[in-house]
Amino acid sequence: MNWVLVVVGGMIGAPLRYLADRAVQSRHGSAFPWGTLTVNVTGCLVLGTLTGAVTAGVASPQLQLLLGTGLCGALTTYSTFSYETLRLAEDGARPQAAANAVVSVAAGLAAAFAGAAVAAALWG
Repeated sequence: MNWVLVVVGGMIGAPLRYLADRAVQSRHGSAFPWGTLTVNVTGCLVLGTLTGAVTAGVASPQLQLLLGTGLCGALTTYSTFSYETLRLAEDGARPQAAANAVVSVAAGLAAAFAGAAVAAALWG
């Protein structure tokens, strides 16, 4: 039964990632991957909050499978982040590639910590 929760979450997260990425990227006229950055940081925030809620006992492990593993797993994308960073570097935009790598990791970690802190403040 647990695998069904992961599959359902993934079925929601994958198209949500694509649509959110396209919506954000269409608003920017640059090659910088704003859409991927947005979905990855958002996924980190959701996962941090959800993990904090599960730790506090206000969310179930099944919800963590559905939203954490399934939805966030499909929403966030390390492979696209890596590809887009490589593409920037190969196209001669090395400062943007470096910025993408640094900002993505730092903002993702900050979002996960912020989500966990919010959960602890609300339910800890």
